[in-house]
Amino acid sequence: MYGLLGKNISYSFSKQFFTEKFKHEHLPFKYQNIDVDNLDDFLVFLANHIEQLKGFNITIPYKESILNFLDEIDEDAQQIGAVNCVKIIDNHYLKGYNTDFYGFSASLKPLLKKQHTKALILGTGGASKAVAYALSKLNISYLFVSRNPSENEISYADLNKKTIEEFNLIINTTPLGTKGKLENDYPNIPYQYLNDNHLLYDLIYNPSQTIFLKKGQLQGAQIKNGLEMLELQAEKSWEIWRNG
Repeated sequence: MYGLLGKNISYSFSKQFFTEKFKHEHLPFKYQNIDVDNLDDFLVFLANHIEQLKGFNITIPYKESILNFLDEIDEDAQQIGAVNCVKIIDNHYLKGYNTDFYGFSASLKPLLKKQHTKALILGTGGASKAVAYALSKLNISYLFVSRNPSENEISYADLNKKTIEEFNLIINTTPLGTKGKLENDYPNIPYQYLNDNHLLYDLIYNPSQTIFLKKGQLQGAQIKNGLEMLELQAEKSWEIWRNG
């Protein structure tokens, strides 16, 4: 058995993705959502399924807090400070990886143009750390935008015409726009300053076009949702579970 650890994750595409993959490849495995209110509940689930569970993905809000429960953390995941994939070795040893940065980087690279040298990362959660790591590997400088900025971050109120024109790549790593109660929400940036030099990337994949992406497209910006990133990171997770 494999699964997805998170909170309020009925919307997630991962279960459908792996269920179809296992069926298509005639593999005798199942993939289930591990939807828990806290990690203590997950530990109970883990204890009850340790012989069946061979690996799991992690989504909001546990990508950082799961670090405290792992026996080993892959070097990339250590650098990022967040884990979204865990392999269970010999029914007890938990090793954490980050496949988000791989999925993001591989899906972003074909879209990059010469002007995409500076990026705004909207949000500061676990996914934003993987995005920042991928950008640094691509030699793209970045700036975090947060509702409650700390050192080396800016607030949404700081975004102006000059900033938007300077940063031609804008990535939404917040849950704003996710199908459900957040579907009508969007990051509060000055969309009127966007133009056809901009690339807007939303890690959200359901719905396929968030309001963030729609507003960007209306201004002529190139847009990309997170579906390909999800598929690529899922395949990378499968590679880790099967081969290490």
